[in-house]
Amino acid sequence: MKTDNFFAELRRRNVYNVAVAYGGVGWLVVQIAATTVPLLHLPDWIPSAVVVMTIIGFPVAMILAWAFDLTSEGVRRENTYTVSPQRSHNRAWIYVALLAGVLAAALFFLGRYTARSTMDAADVPLKSIAVLPFENLSEDKANSFFADGVQDEILTDLSKVADLKVISRTSVMQYKNVVTRNLREIGQQLRVAHVLVGSVQRTSNRIRVTAQLLDARTDAHIWAEHYDRDLADVFAIQSEIAQHIADQLRAKISAGEKTAIAKKPTQDLEAYDLYLQAKELVHNVDPQADASSDERSTQAGALLEKAVARDPAFSLAYCLLAEVNLARYWTDERQAIYRARAETALQKAIQLAPEAGETHLAQAHFYYYGNRDYDHALEELEMAARLLPNSSEVLILSGLIERRLGRWTDAVRHIAKAVELNPREMGPRVTACSTYVMVRRYAEAIQVADRAIADFPAAASTFQLRKGEAALQAGDLKTARASVNAMPADKRKTPELFLLWYGTAMCERNYEDARNAIASRVHLANREDLAPDPLFEGEVARAEGNPEKARAAFLDARKGCETLIANHPRDGLYLSQAAIVDAALGRQEEALREIQKALDLEKDPLQRVVILLHEAMVYSRLGDREHAFRQLEELSKIPLGIDYGSLRFDPEWDALRGDPGFETIVASLLPQPANSSPARR
Repeated sequence: MKTDNFFAELRRRNVYNVAVAYGGVGWLVVQIAATTVPLLHLPDWIPSAVVVMTIIGFPVAMILAWAFDLTSEGVRRENTYTVSPQRSHNRAWIYVALLAGVLAAALFFLGRYTARSTMDAADVPLKSIAVLPFENLSEDKANSFFADGVQDEILTDLSKVADLKVISRTSVMQYKNVVTRNLREIGQQLRVAHVLVGSVQRTSNRIRVTAQLLDARTDAHIWAEHYDRDLADVFAIQSEIAQHIADQLRAKISAGEKTAIAKKPTQDLEAYDLYLQAKELVHNVDPQADASSDERSTQAGALLEKAVARDPAFSLAYCLLAEVNLARYWTDERQAIYRARAETALQKAIQLAPEAGETHLAQAHFYYYGNRDYDHALEELEMAARLLPNSSEVLILSGLIERRLGRWTDAVRHIAKAVELNPREMGPRVTACSTYVMVRRYAEAIQVADRAIADFPAAASTFQLRKGEAALQAGDLKTARASVNAMPADKRKTPELFLLWYGTAMCERNYEDARNAIASRVHLANREDLAPDPLFEGEVARAEGNPEKARAAFLDARKGCETLIANHPRDGLYLSQAAIVDAALGRQEEALREIQKALDLEKDPLQRVVILLHEAMVYSRLGDREHAFRQLEELSKIPLGIDYGSLRFDPEWDALRGDPGFETIVASLLPQPANSSPARR
């Protein structure tokens, strides 16, 4: 057959028309599968299978189109009937193709935009879940801690599955005792696709637990189960629920994760009750709680001692006991007895469960808070992260240590992830704001602060302060001033606000308001531990061009520095402050000796950067421009070193302004716009 005749025959037998129609219908089928499978919670492989079958079916359709034709008498084999060329017959295939194409396009856009209107699918992993607080149906309402314990244990089990995104306990506990829960709204706030709700009823030696898994995007019911068993089976119930949820979300679970989920924390239910009560005290998120944190730590410690006395093999109780005693160590003037108790509890946990994620986390806490051993703390956190992949506590502590070690990229990544897993707690977002400021990502710090102001209106002043700090360092004096003015009167008695207020006023050359800020320091607790009042008064007088007044203030400040150095002999910061004062008084030899001693004394990496900045100030005041430029250039290349706003506006650097070298350093610090999405929640 000639080539021309072959293509003419293809046209006559409507093979071209069938190809077009098949393509349109095939696309239509693929779009239907892609749109409906997620809504009906069908297996993920179905859309892929539909695409493969559609591709395989194409050559089959072409063969059938060649061999058969659609006639008024039905499907007939080619060459077995007389052809009656009718234009309507050929047009039928075109109409079929056009209709299929229109329907496919409609389904494509419908699926695309309805999915986005439900929730931003790009930001919400399908395998994500929030385990909301379980309702306590027990007659004894004091058993609410037990209902919280069941919910928390299920959450903890799920959080050990690396293939899942599980929201932290602190964030989900915000929805406890909420009369009406809008699950779609909760899902959007927590950025999850699924929520687990349930109830617990404890009666004598029986326990009834109900659990229901829902799609937070559609409110659709996915799975539910009811358990009515002996109280001793509570751990098995918790593990079974976690396993069922993981199965429903089609999460991949390793053998190690299955073992961790199935492991019972203790064989003694009374010890478990004591542990849950202690945990409730330690992790209390109620700002209206009557007891102080120290009182709660004392009560929790006593409960945990009873728990481990009943079950000496209760490793989780020992881990929490170590945490409680470390908290006491830091809040009670670092009394050695609490550090020793923490170490004893930690050693028991290591002996009982050396490979548990909770044990590695407890070791990291001890290395960090007990020994200030950052490298070993990070090693333990790396092991804890593999075993507790959804722990925001592991991520935050990792970020804080990485900041101190200068691992800024890792610090930003871990802190942003902690915010994602714990979106309804303030702490991670405060840390995120300060970290973005340290790495000079001011626009992102302000974005995080603005979102937090909207999400935590009762704590708006906390984030307004962080926003002001970012704006001041970015050289945005208008926004910094707005943050200062937005502070309510009862929030103006903090060292952080004083530094923002004073710094903003000095950069504005508003010296009267700078004095107002200094006057506000009278309300600060332990204000002399920050720096003597005359130091700031001397800075204002120096900036105003009043050398006699400045000298008198600096002489008074020098006396205050001597007291601080005597009270803090191992802290290089106070020596560096004395060096700044001596440099302002023209005491070159004393200033250089003090700043060098401060650098030799200070081992903390973050504090050391502050002292390096003080060294640049000393050189500038002594008129050593070369060393000042060299120091500022080095500081401009490291996080936390020096900021654009200070170099651009602070009178401290007036002696260097106009020098090309100085202006080059200033230009290198010009703030950049946000280049990526910061932590969202």
